[in-house]
Amino acid sequence: MGRRTTTTGRIIRTGFLYFVRNAWLAVAAMATMIITLSIILFSIIVNATFANQVDQITNKIDISVYLKDTVTPAQAKSFVAKVERLSNVEQVTYLDKAAALRAFIKQNSGNDKLLAAVNETDNPLPATVKIKPKDLNKMDEIRSFVTKPEWQKLQSDPISDSGERRATIDKITHATNILQRAGIIAVAVFALISVLIIFNTIQMAIFNRRDELQIMRLLGASTGYIRAPFVVETVIYGVFSAIISILIINALFITASSSLQATSLGLLEISYSQQYFQERYWQLLLMQLTLGILIGAASSMIATQRYLKFKTPKK
Repeated sequence: MGRRTTTTGRIIRTGFLYFVRNAWLAVAAMATMIITLSIILFSIIVNATFANQVDQITNKIDISVYLKDTVTPAQAKSFVAKVERLSNVEQVTYLDKAAALRAFIKQNSGNDKLLAAVNETDNPLPATVKIKPKDLNKMDEIRSFVTKPEWQKLQSDPISDSGERRATIDKITHATNILQRAGIIAVAVFALISVLIIFNTIQMAIFNRRDELQIMRLLGASTGYIRAPFVVETVIYGVFSAIISILIINALFITASSSLQATSLGLLEISYSQQYFQERYWQLLLMQLTLGILIGAASSMIATQRYLKFKTPKK
């Protein structure tokens, strides 16, 4: 046990020594890793923010099906029951003519002229079935069902999801999907660049110490013992990069909320993003540390596996 502790201590000290010796190379490697981890963290926060905004939009969006006055309660009940079975339906609300009128009056409570015009006539509003979807990307399932001929004959008007409103919903879902894919591609590209730079850094370090490492091999040092300090060195890259990346994101939020005095920036709702970041600060830091350590260790393992194949010269 004492020997293992001593060996581990030597490996860690050697790893820190390598880190100090390779200060300039470490800066280049860490700069790329910081960019990678910052992009990953920013992408997670942005995706969470967009998901929240889409949820808010989804909660406000429904498909309204307007029924003819000749539709019987039994027919309406049968239609509602079958709509509820659709996989993308979260909630179905049936409003008869009287309930539809009450909802209309409540919704337009500030428009006195409109309410006066409505009160002067018989109830002009049809019975309505409001369908709330779970996922905006799967709206076609609901559209296809309610526009079947057997159900269209019950309807007095086109569904509320048609025309400009449908185009708006489609644009929102399309933009969200594009942004999510762009985030994934950016993360993958920078992660690959980071791995390659760390790989080359370790390769250069091994080349610079080839004589020293050859002597260690001749003295009986195992490949694992020789490799371990390089892994420790790159783990240090990952730890520092993770801490710096989360501090950068934190600084950006502080600047956006105080200097810009903004609650939103384009499509990005800064207030929610900042709240999401603050509430999950320690979880995000742990995630960054884990990713930084994995990227650094994996890069080092690949480099040392390829280049630490020393052979003892034959006598």
